[in-house]
Amino acid sequence: MKKSVKQVKKVARPSVKEAEAAVKVLIAWAGDNPEREGLLETPKRVVNAYREFFSGYDVNPEEVLGKTFEEVEGYNDIVLLKNMRMESHCEHHMVPFIGKAHIAYIPDKKVVGISKIARLLDIFSKRLQTQETMTAQIADTINKVLKPKGVAVLIDAKHQCMTTRGIHKTETTTITKRMTGDFKKADMEQKFLSMIAINSNF
Repeated sequence: MKKSVKQVKKVARPSVKEAEAAVKVLIAWAGDNPEREGLLETPKRVVNAYREFFSGYDVNPEEVLGKTFEEVEGYNDIVLLKNMRMESHCEHHMVPFIGKAHIAYIPDKKVVGISKIARLLDIFSKRLQTQETMTAQIADTINKVLKPKGVAVLIDAKHQCMTTRGIHKTETTTITKRMTGDFKKADMEQKFLSMIAINSNF
């Protein structure tokens, strides 16, 4: 039995004023005065930035893929979107991890507009995440909604929790991948990786 994509449990959001007050507390915790001139508007800016950074919680990823097309003229090979910039935030330290995502699927009777795949990436990346979880979520959602012959997702990202703090390994990137269906076959996985490598730094 296939596992369904885990849904984020809805929580009651604090008010904007409560969120701004929390930012003031963090500024004071950092050792600065939240009432000095340069920081007076910072809580408002941070709250607005968080609204953008974490807008993925407000969208149902399955609905984004809901509109599909069945006129594929027998096309049954790989559809690949590669080198898509990805920006997310680590759920452990709430700092960014940034990189590239490569997402592919093999249609079975229906396809989806390519911008919807990019939108799906944005939905899951604009949440507090681990790279491993996000990779699985993207693949599993495409698998559930499109029911393709296979899905392949590979993400290559640099985590600021490693590059700007802690062990400071500034050049380290993390690669995660998820293969389903036909992409579990060695030749198809290799074909996917070869397509990514064409005119790419990967």
